[in-house]
Amino acid sequence: MALSGKLEADIEIKAPAEKYFNIFKAQCEHLPNISSSNIQGVDLHEGDWDTHGSVKLWKYTVEGREESYKEKVEIDDENLSVTLVGLEGDVFKNYKSWKATFQATPKGDGSSVIKHILEYEKLNQDVPVPNPYLDFLVSITKDIASHLDN
Repeated sequence: MALSGKLEADIEIKAPAEKYFNIFKAQCEHLPNISSSNIQGVDLHEGDWDTHGSVKLWKYTVEGREESYKEKVEIDDENLSVTLVGLEGDVFKNYKSWKATFQATPKGDGSSVIKHILEYEKLNQDVPVPNPYLDFLVSITKDIASHLDN
């Protein structure tokens, strides 16, 4: 059985792709206000809020557990995509590598499709597939969509 895997989910939102992308690119410090049930804090450790290669520390709740995640951000302006590459945190108790990507694709009618990609490598065969984390990412997107719709 493979230790590496990838989970994907698409969600359609009624907001422009550029606005969604900009939340993760340049305004993620506002996410605790937008998705307070999921994210309790985002702190900048290196770089700037909107700079490729910046390092941030996230405090969040998944399945009732408070966790933290330190990541280095990769920004792809052309494809409206942000990837959070894991450096350290609670997910590394079970996973050797961790990378979450959010990509916004315009639909042409003012709405967009958000693709979530979660790439991981388990430490061993007994570690479960991280479906709760994919659900967590989708939940954040739903909160952002509600925020942008206001």
